[in-house]
Amino acid sequence: MVSTPDIIITIAYILFIVTIGLWSGTRKKKNEVTTSGEYFLAGKTLRWPMIGLALFATNISCLHLVSLAQSGFDTGLLNGNFEWMAAFTLILLALLFIPFYIRSGVSTLPDFLEKRYNKACRDWLAFISIISAIIIHIAFSFLAGGIVLETLFGINMYSSIIVIAALTGLYTIIGGLRAVVVTESIQSIVLITGAIIITIFAWNKMGGWDNMTNVLTQNNSLDKLSMIRPIGDASGMSWVAVFLGYPVLGIWYWCADQTIVQRTLGAKDENHAKVGALFCGFIKILPVFIFVLPGLFAYTLYHSGSLDLRSLQQTGANGESTLNTKGIYTLMITQLVPKGLVGILVAALLSGLMSQIAGALNSIATLASYDLYKRVRPETSDKKLVSVGRWSAGIALSLSIGLLPLLNQYQSLFEGINDVIAHIAPPITCVFLLGVFWKKASAKSAQLTLWLGYLLGAAVF
Repeated sequence: MVSTPDIIITIAYILFIVTIGLWSGTRKKKNEVTTSGEYFLAGKTLRWPMIGLALFATNISCLHLVSLAQSGFDTGLLNGNFEWMAAFTLILLALLFIPFYIRSGVSTLPDFLEKRYNKACRDWLAFISIISAIIIHIAFSFLAGGIVLETLFGINMYSSIIVIAALTGLYTIIGGLRAVVVTESIQSIVLITGAIIITIFAWNKMGGWDNMTNVLTQNNSLDKLSMIRPIGDASGMSWVAVFLGYPVLGIWYWCADQTIVQRTLGAKDENHAKVGALFCGFIKILPVFIFVLPGLFAYTLYHSGSLDLRSLQQTGANGESTLNTKGIYTLMITQLVPKGLVGILVAALLSGLMSQIAGALNSIATLASYDLYKRVRPETSDKKLVSVGRWSAGIALSLSIGLLPLLNQYQSLFEGINDVIAHIAPPITCVFLLGVFWKKASAKSAQLTLWLGYLLGAAVF
C-alpha cells in the first residue's frame, strides 16, 4: 500500500492542477466576456511549445502508461511501433493537413468536411467524433485510472473514477480550452518525469541490458526485443500489418480526430500550429523507452524472481492460474520505487488520466455546440453556445462511466482501444485523404464512404 506522505503528495498535486485549471480558464481582463471562440479555441492564442506538450498529454494518458507497460510485459517492444510511427503521422499533420485546416478558417473538423463535401458528411463526422471521444479518450482512460487507484490505494474503482471525473470536469467545463492546454503542459512534464523515474529504478533492479537478455534467452523470449515481426507471427502484428495498417489508424487519430487536432486549431498562426505538431512528433520518440520498455523490464524481473506478481494471479474456470497483467505498472511502482517518490509517480499517472479526459471533454463541448446545436439554431448567442458545450461535456462524463463494465471485459487495454479504433478509422481516413489530395472526390462518394464504411465496421465489430 502507499504511505501517508505519498498520499499527501498525490492529493496536493490534484488540488494544484484543479486550481491552475480554474485560474487559467477564468482569468479575464476587466469587462471581458467569455466568447465561444475564447472558450472552445483559446481565442487562437496558443504557441507551439504549449501545443506540442498538449498534443502529447492528450495522447499519452494513464491508459497508455498502464497499457503500454502491460504490452511490454506481454509482447515486448512490439507495440512501440504505434509510438514511433506516430512521429511520421504528425509530420503529415504539420506539413499537409494543418495548412488546409488553418487556411479554411474552420473551428472543427466536421466544419472542414462541410466546406469540402456537404452537410451530411459534417453531421456524421460530428456524431462519430463525439462517440469516439467518449469511448476511446474518456471511458478507456477512466478504466485504466480506476485499475491503478484500486491497486495502489485499495479504493473501489468506480468511487475513485467518479471523484476524478468531478475534479477534472470542474476546471475543464468551466475554463474551456485554455484551462485544458495550460494544465496539459504541466501534466506532460510531470508524466514524463514520473515515467523516467520508474524506468531508472527498474533498470537498476535488473542490473543492466545483459542480465535482461540472459533472462529472455533462458525463457525462450528473445523475440520480445524485436519490433519487426514476420508474417504469420502469433501476435498478429507482422511488419505488413504495422506498415500497412497503422497509417490508416494513425492518420485518423492524429490528423482527423477533433480531440487531437483541436489544439492546432487554437494556434496563434499556421507556423505555431505546424511547429507544435512537429515538436510533439519529436517527443513521441520517448514512449518506447519510458513506457514500453519498463513493461519488458518487469517481465525479466518477474522471471528472475525480483518482482512479486502473486496479487495479479487469477484462477480460471478450468482451475488454471493466469496473470492479469493490467496491474503490472502499479506493482512496479509499489515494489521498485522508495517511499516519497511513489507519490510523484501516482501524480504522473493522474496527470495522464486528467489531461486525456480534459482534452476529450473540450472537444465534445466544441462539437456539440458548433456542429450540432448551432446547425439547428444558427442565431444562437456565444453565451448560449458555451452553456450548451458545458452541459454536453457533463453528459459525456456520465455516459463514459456507464460504459466501464463493458470495456473492462477486454483482457488487454491496449488491444481493446486499438480494436475500437480499427473499426472507426478507415472511412474517415479515406474521406480526409482524398478530400485533401484529390479534387475530383465528390460529396456523394464521401457520404456513402462514411455511411457504408461504418455499417461494415459495426458488423465486423
